[in-house]
Amino acid sequence: MIVFKTFLKVLKACIFPIVMYTVILIFFGAFNMKTSDNSINFVASTPDVLIINNDEEVGITKSIVEYIKKNCNIIDIENNEEAINDALFYRDVNYIIYIPQNFRQDFLAKKNPEIKVKSTGDYQASLAEMMLERYINVANIYNKELNNEDEIINSINDTLSKQTEVQVTSKLDTDNLSKVAFYYNFASYSIMAGCVYVICLILSSFKSINISKRTIISSINYKVYNANLLISNSMFAIILWIIYVLVSFVLIGDIMFTAHGIIVIINSFVFTLCAVTIAFLIGNLVSNKNAINGIVNVIALGSSFLCGAFVPMEWLPDFVLKIAHILPTYWYIKTNEMLKTMEVINFDTVKPLLFNMLVLFIFSIIFVIITNIISGRKRKIS
Repeated sequence: MIVFKTFLKVLKACIFPIVMYTVILIFFGAFNMKTSDNSINFVASTPDVLIINNDEEVGITKSIVEYIKKNCNIIDIENNEEAINDALFYRDVNYIIYIPQNFRQDFLAKKNPEIKVKSTGDYQASLAEMMLERYINVANIYNKELNNEDEIINSINDTLSKQTEVQVTSKLDTDNLSKVAFYYNFASYSIMAGCVYVICLILSSFKSINISKRTIISSINYKVYNANLLISNSMFAIILWIIYVLVSFVLIGDIMFTAHGIIVIINSFVFTLCAVTIAFLIGNLVSNKNAINGIVNVIALGSSFLCGAFVPMEWLPDFVLKIAHILPTYWYIKTNEMLKTMEVINFDTVKPLLFNMLVLFIFSIIFVIITNIISGRKRKIS
């Protein structure tokens, strides 16, 4: 009880860094929500096309022109090569189609007449090129099989009018799950930095000469003393975790009530406990309060950059991710990223997530054991 009361007194002096890391998390979390809401969905664009028809606009030639007009935005430019090149250069037109003289006669005679083109080379020009090639390929197939021009045109139009119906069978809310992953991935930095900074400051205060001498000569066992401190620090970290979880409900919304959201919350709780043991170990190793800022930068910032909190995992080089395996943050973020694309929640799909959480528990146990060993040796030396 004495240890806990002393802990609370020291904790009051650490309110500012706690608030600072919380504000950082809320700021970037809210910023991500805003950018996600304003995200641009894919909309099929219509390329700007110029058709220079040097043939009579009848029969198959007329059919090609009508098909291009139906699927593209037709641009009228003076039939002057200099004006045409200028329009292409300034992107007033994306694709230019030159239909040669006698195209219709040569096509029906199965001479495979060439249609020349000019292109800006951008994605809209590629779309126009794809349309033209599609028409020509279908036309050549029917031209080999049929001899009547009307039948050829009707067959081409019938084939090109068929559209593939695309049905989205996945009910996964990928947009909101991405928001969840971003928020909780970034929260790993705030949790780790807050725990390391505050707990190290608290432990350094307990290492002051007066307090440490009283602790050494007291009858309390160092393991019990460490356990009391660890429980006190864990209570602080759990309160911090609860605040971050409540903020996620406000920023992200109803998806936090789903199975995906609950697993993410559990995963963050396990990580928070692991962060406490890391901070507790560092606090027992470091006594200098001035060194704590540097330690926070190395531990919290370093692990966040290496493990995908700031930069998505898929963007990180393989060798960086291999190094990140030795850090608890990697296993925490890996779970969040797996949940982002997990359509079905059952025992088989959750097993890899449970393994990741088990790794975090193992890390926590190892850190506690090392802390007790170091603390015991320091008491013997004293």
